[in-house]
Amino acid sequence: MADPGWVAHAIWWQLYPLGFVGAFPAAQPPAADEHRLRRIVGWLDHAVQLGASGIALGPIFASRTHGYDTTDHFRIDPRLGDDDDFDHLVAEARRRGLRLLLDGVFNHVGTDFAGYREALDGGPDHPASAWFRRRGESFHTFEGHGELITLNHDEPAVIEHTVAVMRHWLSRGTDGWRLDAAYAVPDRFWAQVLPQVRRDFPDAWFVAEVIHGDYPAIVQAATVDSVTQYELWKAIWSSLNDRNFHELDWALKRHNDFLATFIPLTFVGNHDVTRIASQLANSAHVEHALVVLLTTGGTPSIYAGDESGHRGVKEDRRGGDDAVRPEFSSPPEDSDVLRLHQHLIGLRRRHPWLHTATTSPLLLTNTHYAYRTGAGAESLIVALNIDDAPWALSLPDLAVPSGRVVAGSGAPPHEDITDTRVPPHGWLIIDPH
Repeated sequence: MADPGWVAHAIWWQLYPLGFVGAFPAAQPPAADEHRLRRIVGWLDHAVQLGASGIALGPIFASRTHGYDTTDHFRIDPRLGDDDDFDHLVAEARRRGLRLLLDGVFNHVGTDFAGYREALDGGPDHPASAWFRRRGESFHTFEGHGELITLNHDEPAVIEHTVAVMRHWLSRGTDGWRLDAAYAVPDRFWAQVLPQVRRDFPDAWFVAEVIHGDYPAIVQAATVDSVTQYELWKAIWSSLNDRNFHELDWALKRHNDFLATFIPLTFVGNHDVTRIASQLANSAHVEHALVVLLTTGGTPSIYAGDESGHRGVKEDRRGGDDAVRPEFSSPPEDSDVLRLHQHLIGLRRRHPWLHTATTSPLLLTNTHYAYRTGAGAESLIVALNIDDAPWALSLPDLAVPSGRVVAGSGAPPHEDITDTRVPPHGWLIIDPH
């Protein structure tokens, strides 16, 4: 199973709408007539200038709190606006050539979901009760959250409902779905849902939120196109913090194996994790994390705000996500970190083969890592230095006769070189000859 053709050029700019427009958390929730969803339109030019080709939205459907407690999959959250606001967002995104990815919560629903209220009031023999998993006399909840009621994924009506929701919003102009908490949903459920949706929307793309497990087996069994590459996310920041590139090398070897089956969704930040600028012990290593993200195979995603160096720590408590999901007022001013994002995204766009590129190590120590990233006859050399001293790099020692530095720390030369220096806590990308 291959991705739709357009995905080969996809670079997502991901945002969490309820937080982004200040709708949640909020002392006074906004009303639909505030049309806050339209605020995102004011950022679309920023996404284009960043180099993104699509907007990956967090939950936008009616809910009571954070958006993952859905009450109506067919209704725009009133705190964001209404159908006209959604149509306006789609039209403006299309006008700029941007695609849209929606966040679908089909593992569980909120306690205000109409079917759940019917099941609760009607008892276990009510037809609506079949929609939900039970634990004895009680309804099953998602990971112990009492306000999140787990759906019964063996119930035909739940399958039909999910198919109908996906078709509805794809017909309204969107391009695919992130499947929230897919790791908690039986693979057989997606395998029944997605083929039905694809019959009408063959170019739709489906990425499953999966944290641990056998990624290729899940892709095959669930018939999804991709999964979230949490293994690589963890290895990137952890290897930089621990000064242990052996961990990153191991993860990239695993990543190569995944690429033989599917193209993962790659990231160094999203709405569920501590922001990369806060996650890293040395802020200079944000550059290294971004270099790895944008020089390895995958469909990359940039979490809104990371391109400006925003900070935020996720905490294991109620409201612990709020710091990584803040409100944004206006697109950012120019900055070094923004220019770096633009430069590396531009490099990736000029080398579209990076979408399927695999890596091979050329030199590896705890604090030095050089790897070749390539697909077919195309390749680049990436050199990462997280040592306090400069790294004297000899290309012939890496079996590379010579090359030209195309990006990196400091003021890299443009002429052909055989030897160079990678600055302390610096990096280079070299086009080999």
